[in-house]
Amino acid sequence: MSSPGAGKTTLLERTIRDLGHEISLSVLEGDQATNLDAERISAAGATVVQINTGTGCHLDAHMVAHGIEDLSPPPGAVVFIENVGNLVCPALFDLGERARVVIVSVTEGDDKPLKYPHMFRSADLLLINKIDLRAYVRFDIDRCMSHARGIKPDLETLTASAETGEGLAGWYEWIRRGMCN
Repeated sequence: MSSPGAGKTTLLERTIRDLGHEISLSVLEGDQATNLDAERISAAGATVVQINTGTGCHLDAHMVAHGIEDLSPPPGAVVFIENVGNLVCPALFDLGERARVVIVSVTEGDDKPLKYPHMFRSADLLLINKIDLRAYVRFDIDRCMSHARGIKPDLETLTASAETGEGLAGWYEWIRRGMCN
């Protein structure tokens, strides 16, 4: 989950390219309109099902259940649910997911946890993305993490750049660890 443009799809593309040979990865792709992101995911090498919400601002469990049926992932697969980009509505709906990841990019501002506390309270991991751009924007990584942990003290945090690959080893380890739980 993230705001539009935080890098959800780019992170999934990179993850699929880097881990797809090791782990069976599938994606439920949520968006209000178009299948542009689903096309990107498919080109990266994963099975994907597009779920368009129309005027809806989030996926719900009913949509996800039907999407999983259509996706038909093999046993042991990791299924990513890329929700509609926003930091309000998706936090309020249980999709049956094992873990929730909220992505914030350094281009958005380090105050997002304070502005959208429910999203961060519902997350298991905060991934701060686009760290390759931090020299060009005002974003204090430690302050963002501190704000997030003020809302949820046990929130795991990682920093990464889906574009350059910096920090992705920690993300991949987090995925592998989740497969064992």
